[in-house]
Amino acid sequence: MSIIRSVVTGCGSYLPARRVTNDDLSKIVDTSDEWIVERTGIHARHLAADGELTSHMALKAARAAIANAGIDAQEIDTIILGTTTPDNTFPATAVTVQAELGLHHGAAFDVQAVCSGFVYALTIADSFIRSGQSKTVLVIGAETFSRLLDWNDRTTCVLFGDGAGAVIVQAGEGEGTNADRGILTAHLHSDGRYKEKLYVDGGPSSTQTVGHVRMEGRDVFRHAVVNIADTITESLAATGLTAADIDWFVPHQANKRILDGTAKRIGLPPEKVIMTVGEHGNTSAASVPLALDTALKDGRIKRGNLVLLEAMGGGFTWGSVLLRW
Repeated sequence: MSIIRSVVTGCGSYLPARRVTNDDLSKIVDTSDEWIVERTGIHARHLAADGELTSHMALKAARAAIANAGIDAQEIDTIILGTTTPDNTFPATAVTVQAELGLHHGAAFDVQAVCSGFVYALTIADSFIRSGQSKTVLVIGAETFSRLLDWNDRTTCVLFGDGAGAVIVQAGEGEGTNADRGILTAHLHSDGRYKEKLYVDGGPSSTQTVGHVRMEGRDVFRHAVVNIADTITESLAATGLTAADIDWFVPHQANKRILDGTAKRIGLPPEKVIMTVGEHGNTSAASVPLALDTALKDGRIKRGNLVLLEAMGGGFTWGSVLLRW
């Protein structure tokens, strides 16, 4: 029996030109390359230039994904942008991308799930496609997270970077088996009891300011490893697959220790983990598509590979997507 599958047909990314190393940061805050690398695995991150907005980066990643998919932008009927750093409180940054692409049809909107934003957006795209609401969806994760940082707080300012990644998702036919190309299963979760473990201390209705990132790192680490492993197990159970079936694991790039701990917990060998946190830092909603595009460009991910995506962010929010490339 034929079913509709959501197939990723193109991928693109963008990083700002300004690369900031740990040694650079040590000149403005009490830290060191050794301290940062030991705790996070991060060596450098990219920061947006003055005047470079989330929409600018999102648009560049989107155009790269469109070119990679080999489609006309006019085929896109939905744009879903995962971001916690929009250009404006409103309208959605997605509508700016829509206008810049010359699109005057369909729908464009933002998703706010912090670091889980891209996984949430991709899952929504899958639902839209399977329901017949959409046929070609542009899914973006883009962040200027550096503008939420307190540059006097060494526990947070060393962790994050800016960037954008995007994919084109299109309706395709499948037979309803794990051999189908496209998204096989997706799972989303949140638990607001832990919102004060990782949050920004500002907002339009509370302080009328943007605010800064605040985090209780040890608690976030503990919850991240458990929650991520649980949603991965959930994806495998839903498909009847095992960790041994996964060709590539593309996780949210938060911290090397979290990635190592998660892979070990679910029984994935390190060589199957796509890890870009060392060069990108934590780019929040942009991290999964940035890592995905990196692994596509260097030839690791190939057509037919089984790819597992996951993310966890403030809220807490978390989720996973299992797809056949």
